[in-house]
Amino acid sequence: MKLISEKQPLLILRKNKLKFSVTITLKKDVLDPQGKVVQNTLQNLGMDNLKNIRQGKYFEIDLDDNDQNEAKKKVDDMCKKLLANLIIEDYKVEKI
Repeated sequence: MKLISEKQPLLILRKNKLKFSVTITLKKDVLDPQGKVVQNTLQNLGMDNLKNIRQGKYFEIDLDDNDQNEAKKKVDDMCKKLLANLIIEDYKVEKI
């Protein structure tokens, strides 16, 4: 009986949790020296059909929120204020 009561709060927390993925990439006009190094190295390893590689960042963000639209706005604010440099980077937020 005690195990059931301990698990119930966890189930409630899971219901309110929303998960988002944030992918941040350099804008197309911005040079990507790290991507270029990876591309050259892979080509040197024999992967000649490789056309282009661009490096980026990926975040998974869990929020304890009931309103999906409000939560997505919060993640968008996180990107604008800290996660992405809007001068040189683009970002995409998706619910997962």
